[in-house]
Amino acid sequence: QVQLVESGGGLVQAGGSLRLSCAASGRTFSTYAMGWFRQAPGKEREFVAAISRSGGSTRYADSVKGRFTISRDNAKNTVYLQMNSLKSEDTAAYYCAADRLPLDTIVRITPTLYDYWGHGTQVTVSS
Repeated sequence: QVQLVESGGGLVQAGGSLRLSCAASGRTFSTYAMGWFRQAPGKEREFVAAISRSGGSTRYADSVKGRFTISRDNAKNTVYLQMNSLKSEDTAAYYCAADRLPLDTIVRITPTLYDYWGHGTQVTVSS
């Protein structure tokens, strides 16, 4: 089992930046692809970004492409989400999730396919 703890959320002005971190427990972190998702009040949880087990493959939602960067450090059991040029519509609770996959090249965007979830960190962007 994997436990995930997000950090780094907060209040930021539009145009600003934040860096989210997600620390994972256990020794099997490198066997999981990792994803970031977000959920705004009254909306469904949506895909933001995902990264393969080794970090060689990434995927982004169109709404964040060019502004957000996902990365991971398997030695530190941590995945990051660098968020630049933040907009008010980025306001949401952000969750990291782990997806146990047999292949390193696969990155999935469907929340229901992920095995473990953190409790989330709030990001609020003021306009």
